[in-house]
Amino acid sequence: MKLFWTAVALAGLSRQALSRAVSRNAGRFGVIEHPDIEQRALLQDIVTWNNQSLYINGEPLMIFSGEFHPFRLPVPSLYIDILQKVKALGFNTVSFYVDWALVEGKPGSYRADGIFDLQPFFDAASQAGLYLLARPGPYINAEASGGGFPGWLQRVNATLRTAQPGYMDATQVYANNTAALIAKNQITNGGPIILYQPENEYTSFSDGFSFDPQYMQDIMDSARAAGIVIPFINNDAAADGHDAPGSGVGAVDIYGHDSYPLGFDCAEPSSWPSGDLPTWFREVHLKQSPSTPYAIVEFQGGSFDAWAGSGFANCAALLGTEFEDVFYKNNLAAGVAIMNLYMIYGGTNWGNLGYPSGYTSYDYGAAIAESRNITREKYSELKLIGNFLKVSPSYLDTVPGNASTTEYTNTSDLTVTPLIGQSADSSFFIVRHSDYSSLDSTSYTLQVPTSAGVLTLPQLGGSLTLNGRDSKVHITDYDVAGTNILYSTAEVFTWKNFSSYNVLALYGGQEEHHELAISSSRNAKVSIIEGSHTGISTKSKDGQVIIAWDVPSTRTIVKVDNLLVFLLDRNSAYKYWVPQVGTSNNSVGFTSQKTVTDSIIVNAGYLVRLAYLRGSDLHLSADFNATTDVEVIGVPESAKDLYINGVKYHYTTDSNGFWRATVKYSAPKISLPDLSTLEWKYIDSLPEIHPAYDDSPWIRADHDWTNNSVTPLQTPDSLYGADYGFTAGYLLYRGHFEANGNEEFLSIETSGGDGFGSSVWLDDTYLGSWTGSSDDETYSSNYTLPALESGSTYNITVLIDNTGLDEDGTVGADGMKVPRGILDYELSGHSQSDVSWKLTGNLGGEDYIDLTRGPLNEGGLYAERQGWHQPSPPSSNWGASSPFDGISQAGVGFYSASFKLDLPEGYDIPLYFVFGNTGNSSYRVQLYVNGYQFGKYVPQLGPQTEFPVPQGILNYQGENWVAVTLWAQQSSGAQLDSFELINQTPVLTALTGIVSSPQPAYTQRAGAY
Repeated sequence: MKLFWTAVALAGLSRQALSRAVSRNAGRFGVIEHPDIEQRALLQDIVTWNNQSLYINGEPLMIFSGEFHPFRLPVPSLYIDILQKVKALGFNTVSFYVDWALVEGKPGSYRADGIFDLQPFFDAASQAGLYLLARPGPYINAEASGGGFPGWLQRVNATLRTAQPGYMDATQVYANNTAALIAKNQITNGGPIILYQPENEYTSFSDGFSFDPQYMQDIMDSARAAGIVIPFINNDAAADGHDAPGSGVGAVDIYGHDSYPLGFDCAEPSSWPSGDLPTWFREVHLKQSPSTPYAIVEFQGGSFDAWAGSGFANCAALLGTEFEDVFYKNNLAAGVAIMNLYMIYGGTNWGNLGYPSGYTSYDYGAAIAESRNITREKYSELKLIGNFLKVSPSYLDTVPGNASTTEYTNTSDLTVTPLIGQSADSSFFIVRHSDYSSLDSTSYTLQVPTSAGVLTLPQLGGSLTLNGRDSKVHITDYDVAGTNILYSTAEVFTWKNFSSYNVLALYGGQEEHHELAISSSRNAKVSIIEGSHTGISTKSKDGQVIIAWDVPSTRTIVKVDNLLVFLLDRNSAYKYWVPQVGTSNNSVGFTSQKTVTDSIIVNAGYLVRLAYLRGSDLHLSADFNATTDVEVIGVPESAKDLYINGVKYHYTTDSNGFWRATVKYSAPKISLPDLSTLEWKYIDSLPEIHPAYDDSPWIRADHDWTNNSVTPLQTPDSLYGADYGFTAGYLLYRGHFEANGNEEFLSIETSGGDGFGSSVWLDDTYLGSWTGSSDDETYSSNYTLPALESGSTYNITVLIDNTGLDEDGTVGADGMKVPRGILDYELSGHSQSDVSWKLTGNLGGEDYIDLTRGPLNEGGLYAERQGWHQPSPPSSNWGASSPFDGISQAGVGFYSASFKLDLPEGYDIPLYFVFGNTGNSSYRVQLYVNGYQFGKYVPQLGPQTEFPVPQGILNYQGENWVAVTLWAQQSSGAQLDSFELINQTPVLTALTGIVSSPQPAYTQRAGAY
């Protein structure tokens, strides 16, 4: 309890203010009773909530968030790039996990520095004006190795994710340090973090285990003891009601769950199975947690992909614009007030951090691609939704009604869900196909209640259209800076209140018919000030100004008194941005009603990051991938000059006061090295197969016991890597025995995770390989042995690719403890005890050598143990050979080369290493770039052939070292058919200040063997 009160004191809270929320110390941390809302408010009064929404400083805020894991982008100076792109979507929050395995690779040694330091991420979020939802676990899932659990937990003699002391004790160093850092950066201390999630997906339980509220309470008490005062939110893996407020011990403040309705098979990206649209969200929420705002803490923003999968391009298509329109708006129909999309940017499973079923890329088919570009249409569509919610605070005042196929339209082919305003008239009507997967184009009229009575729309004739796999939000009595929009069948992108006029931007699909009515108590002046008069009509009646139009391919602006109504087609709307206007390029305000009002509208193509006003100079920070006409709408009155990315631009002013300038783009000359012509150096990286190899420094596998409760020993001594401190990357074993002449075969069962492979040698005689499959995490192989000389000593060498540790989603199953290594073996003519084994993995195991790149980056190959994958290895005396030459027999070759880049500054240039395999070769490749492992290429499994490596890992102006480990899993050897460095379209960027992550070069390692 002393720790708890110390944290309270540091947070500026008094014992008296918290006394009602704390009971006697009844456990390790002291049980803090779940406080009701009044008691909870004593902790802090900045982040509050009711059943409708979250409040920040007393202002309701729809939390629209995207998931981004900083550990999957090991270049801290690039965090701001991702965060600004999220902010530009209209989002106000980012959710993040922390990977325990990366910061406590050795029990009790917490190292969250360098690329693993979270403070730069928190600072970048503040700079971008984004709140944060902290999700530190300890368990995170996340398709990370072990679900984020460090490998040494395999040795903990306790069931994971339970209140058993062995597990709870193991979490303390991580939990206390991480929560303390988060506490330092929570909003009550001036930081961006507004919500804290203890545990993750604590939902599924194996036989003998069930939900333990005390376990959840202990985790929350630990966080409180570290100084966390912001609300707790949970993430139930299904909407099962675990931890819901009011449930007693273990209850969180705000209940949340996740949902991935289209699953994770991207093979058929046009297939939407029936019954997958969750239309039951509202009903279940009201049963489970009616006192809290409806929260979906993970909603599908893409999909992971597996070995031999169909690739992330398919995932981006399956979870693309149509999915966003139908499924996200369905969530709005349920009244969601906190929605986090998983993922908004996936990143890379660099350095062995991924789980076994996935490959190096974690692109996820997300709105922002792994290379950080935003060329996917789903990004633009999401921007329309995000900016609409940003300017629609009345959404949080509505309550969903019953969905109907008869009450609001003239066709049962459509379903309409009303969201009815409570304290004001503003309401929303969400329309979708009754068969949500329908590809039909359906005509309809809409009957909706308004302040002018129930109206049938369109009033001026014609009909509305809902195209297949689309959904629309129709508005009624919608406030635009004091002007009542009686209704609009076109969707709102944004609106703004400028000094001399207001703007309302609406959009629809090309050739759709739409209608808008504006309440007016007098004869309003209506004129078309831009665009064609064709297909547009206006009428004033019954206190309404009605505008009807067929959506054109070019912009039309209708002026109604001082309101400019922009009529856009969807693709044109994609080009508009709504940056908040700040006072510097170092900070953007967090989203609030004031910062929304202080925005401008910019029509500028690829990306507008931010805007700020310095004196009379209006500055835009923007990116361009083509020559672009830039238009600024709502120019501040004091602005006189226009600067784009620090350069002053000449502009023209049209009759509406809009500024227009042109940014010229010309593709820069990009010179990339031909990797086939580099001065490659080669060395054998599997000397262990030679009989004369000295393995005396290796660890002897002599544990005749294991704490691994999942897989009992089938061998006299444990051959599980984790029992000896080796939990990531390749594992290597040497088994010694004396022949008796009765040896005919060797059977061996290896475990490495889905997609793994193994190879076996008897001395330097290759016996064979398991080349891997996407479904097998263990495999039993049988090898015929040559005739052996009785009395002679032989060595068995086994190389295993550990593709990561299983996740631990089911409590009690201890899935992450499934061991990696040798599970069983039989040498004919011998007992198992006749073979004595040694093993190795990364040099030092949990006392890992490379503190900069972390505990998972290296494996057990000879070259890795020596550190030769790092820059400037001692290669002067190595052979001159390249991976294009390859090796002529089964084994492992190590190749290293350097090259210089001199890429033009001012451009964001995505670079990829690309492998090609024209034959049927079976091999495995690891790609190292400046010492960071940035790719595992397995051509027999695929699908990944392109490996993006970000600036900061690659030095765009300077020297780079690339290393390749080539493991041939066939007797004929292997070589790379092709291996290239390519670039995507360069983007003229406002992004500056990219600093290379630390890249310590090779130094001779003490004790390397």
